[in-house]
Amino acid sequence: MAAEQPTYTEAYNELQEIVKKMEKADVSVDELTQNIERASLLIKICKEKLCKTEEEVNKIIAQEN
Repeated sequence: MAAEQPTYTEAYNELQEIVKKMEKADVSVDELTQNIERASLLIKICKEKLCKTEEEVNKIIAQEN
């Protein structure tokens, strides 16, 4: 069974934590690769959620007109 996707806020907060780790510059090469892979996935999740929200807002606005 696939793991449940994080909410936008959870994904964003996790991205912020990854950035903080990277800024400290005491991350091993293995951790760096894992962090980059995770960040890439989180960015994709955030983009998808933002696009879906934009579509929903546009539908609501269109219905009001």
